[in-house]
Amino acid sequence: MDSRERLAQLAREKGSSLASLSRMLSRNTTYLQQYISKGSPRKLEEEDRARLARFFGVSESELGGSQEKSYDSSGAWVEVPRLAIEASAGPGAAEQRELPFDSFRFSRKWLREHGLEAGKLSAVRVIGDSMEPLLREGDDLLVDLSGRAFRDGVYVLRLDGNLLVKRVTSQGAGRFSILSQNLSYPPITVSAEELELVGRVVWKSGRL
Repeated sequence: MDSRERLAQLAREKGSSLASLSRMLSRNTTYLQQYISKGSPRKLEEEDRARLARFFGVSESELGGSQEKSYDSSGAWVEVPRLAIEASAGPGAAEQRELPFDSFRFSRKWLREHGLEAGKLSAVRVIGDSMEPLLREGDDLLVDLSGRAFRDGVYVLRLDGNLLVKRVTSQGAGRFSILSQNLSYPPITVSAEELELVGRVVWKSGRL
């Protein structure tokens, strides 16, 4: 399999469009599509290839690089995509397209110590004040998308077509409480059928 076919395969497996990956590289949205389908450019720029290799967790040689400059998938760092969506800590953010535009770099060892899988993480930004003081507007969240067995915690979730970040607790019998840290916002009780848990929040970053 040549490097173009391999890139297309990796994008499909990751569920990332070529246009969104091109944006992640700060390129025209057709950049990778033209590379794969038309052979233009003839080969990826070294920086682009290295970034894609880190994003997918593969060797640069799989994307046309030399073995000497390969990114070892067991190496020290993992790039987690930042998605161009916001999770509301307020009334709710309308449905948005989940496209990566940037990435955060995490220590592979740190992820392993916390039981997190490199390919099942993403980062989103908080808007609103309902989760203050725990989460503030502008904070970036690391979200575990692995679908582990539910336990009470802070989740990014979809409810009534809105994307929220809230504390979720089980009431038993298929019922859940959706709670805000800010006591100005009342709790909500929903059934499992009404609620989609996108992923559990496992880390945050934000300004002091």
